[in-house]
Amino acid sequence: MTEPAGETAPEAPEDMDREDVGQEDTGQEGGAAPEGAPASTGTADASEASAESAGAAESAEASAEKAPEVSEAQAELAAQRELRARIEARKAEKAGPVTSGTKLSGAAADLLAAVRAVEGGLASGGAFFAPAPEPPRPTRPTEATVRPAAPAAPAAPVAPAAPPAGALAGVREVLARGGAPEALAGRVVGALGEQAAEALTEDPWRLLAVPGVRPEQADGFARALLGGACGPDDPRRAVALTVWLLDRAALQGHTALTVDEVAAGLARHQVPDPETAVDTAVSEGAVLLFQEEDETPGEPEDDEEGETAAEDAGPDEGPAEPALLGLDRYALAEESLADGLARLVRTVAPREWDGGELERAVGGHGLVLHTGGEAARAEPLELAAAARERGLRVLVTVHDAERLTEEERASGTAVALAALLSGTAGPGRDEEGALALDLLVVLDAPQLDVETGAMLVEALPDGCRLLLSGDPEVLGAAGPGAVFADALAARVCPRVASRRPDPGPLGELVSGIGVGELNQVDAPGKEVVIVPVRDAGEAVHRTVQLVADSVPRAFGLAPEQTRVITVGHGGSAGTRALNTALKQRLNPGPGRFGGYDPGDRVAYAPVPGRTVTGTVLGADAEGLRVRTGDGEVLVPKERVESALRHGWALTAHQAAGGRWPAVVVVLPGDAAPGLSRPWVYTAFGRAERHLSVVHGVDQALPRSVAEVLAPARTTRLRPLLTALLAEPGEE
Repeated sequence: MTEPAGETAPEAPEDMDREDVGQEDTGQEGGAAPEGAPASTGTADASEASAESAGAAESAEASAEKAPEVSEAQAELAAQRELRARIEARKAEKAGPVTSGTKLSGAAADLLAAVRAVEGGLASGGAFFAPAPEPPRPTRPTEATVRPAAPAAPAAPVAPAAPPAGALAGVREVLARGGAPEALAGRVVGALGEQAAEALTEDPWRLLAVPGVRPEQADGFARALLGGACGPDDPRRAVALTVWLLDRAALQGHTALTVDEVAAGLARHQVPDPETAVDTAVSEGAVLLFQEEDETPGEPEDDEEGETAAEDAGPDEGPAEPALLGLDRYALAEESLADGLARLVRTVAPREWDGGELERAVGGHGLVLHTGGEAARAEPLELAAAARERGLRVLVTVHDAERLTEEERASGTAVALAALLSGTAGPGRDEEGALALDLLVVLDAPQLDVETGAMLVEALPDGCRLLLSGDPEVLGAAGPGAVFADALAARVCPRVASRRPDPGPLGELVSGIGVGELNQVDAPGKEVVIVPVRDAGEAVHRTVQLVADSVPRAFGLAPEQTRVITVGHGGSAGTRALNTALKQRLNPGPGRFGGYDPGDRVAYAPVPGRTVTGTVLGADAEGLRVRTGDGEVLVPKERVESALRHGWALTAHQAAGGRWPAVVVVLPGDAAPGLSRPWVYTAFGRAERHLSVVHGVDQALPRSVAEVLAPARTTRLRPLLTALLAEPGEE
């Protein structure tokens, strides 16, 4: 491949010695920089999603703020709790088997409707309690009867009280006996509750419920407490490890795993009889077992000799779907989301709308899927404007608040999804809490994880139309689930593909990557620049040079208008190394506020799985004040270390919902194992005017674009939707 025509790289810096930096992802260093210029590629980076989610999982709920103001994180967590309570009540009302095409086996069939996992990670293994029944919910009003209500601030959630001194003292004593650091006491109480000391004494492997604890650490803790009374075949160990494996899978985007996958994971941790261990976890209700029901075959036709066609079919034809294991939390979310989407489809009154294909589809159906690239975003916006002219109550929601225009902010016609769910933006709600809407347009739909999707659909009234729009080639949600991809695969609603191409050299480059081709592009205006590097040290140096000097000089853009994207947080040129170097150049300072100074760019995780970018304004006794696209937020001082990191450089998952005037994609030699087509597509597609590629992966880049696809996520939403909405005879 040759460099894009008309492209000129910035002046070469002086040679630098190779920088040996600790790596999280192994891989060979790239050799000499290739002559060819890379096109764009995209791949799903599972490691970065794990790092981001694991770091955010250690965050506690935000501290209570001055009444009546409620922080976004608190409101969102409260909304999550309310959703789950509604889901549990709905499931408790179901007396029959699962109606969505799946069935539970063993004692789990009874447990699904009668028990719930202790929320927020407060339990592992088989620790459950029965939820209090909720009064039956009244039928929601239809589209014609829903009346707008005045926006009301959500009820302020009760701030978590500090762990009692007695509980902490008891946990410290148990941790000390087991040889574990006493500093874990606060996190243990947060995960297991005030009775954590008794719980650990009875079942030491419950330590695995604490974020960051590994199985080998829990095993050592159990041996110290139990001595010869414990072994690798202990049923308590089997249950805890099964739950831990599913928790780890959720960090990779899965809402379930096959029984064979879980058994293999248990075998890797020296569980003597993995199949029995799985049965134990299911029978105790720690996990749920799902087996897709076989499709009922049609009656075979007899031939002239009276022999049926079935006799010609092989014994392996039409195999049953593999059994899946899942956690209560994600199983309920997927069930609720499928039921909610089916409710919207069945309660919308079809209308004949004039206009293009998208407008006709939305008029005639309650759920419509729209696909396309960046330019295609204009189509759902045009639809929303036309629907308002029809007198409908319409709202557009986006993943990243930074993408909202000033006009949209002022008019309230578009809001960030997190703000909509937390109640800090958007329309009023009716007496049941449903949004006063006739049509909701969701942009960046691939970024919807299953729990967020369930919360959103649960908030929509009967008769409301839902349009999910997005680019199916980008990386999926940081959280578990594949809502948009599963809905597309289910084929149960209209799907409208945009024919509007992305313009210019960047559009041509990214479009080629989407079909597996890294094409050369003509870039007369330096829209695409390739910067070859030999090692990680040079990659960091050239990145800083581009952000601070070359891009501002060539395009008149301030450094804050450029975003750096790399494969992961660790490694020789991950976000940590790059952010350290960029801070030293762009905003040097002592880091007097927990490592941060006013003016620092930061990435903030208000809740696990969601990242927003912003700028540090200052600090006070309560915490760090940060300006984000959602407005000014306060990061409590106890959460600064766990929920905040510098944000000049992001991972592709963190950047997936954003877009900036200039983007620098950093690909050092050790990044090659993390590359895939969706990763490259996502990273390259974040640039509006200019893309620089700091390139040290040699031929791994075109190879990843052509050959490496994102790992498939194991979920249950597609078969659930198919069972609920598929027409007779439709596959």
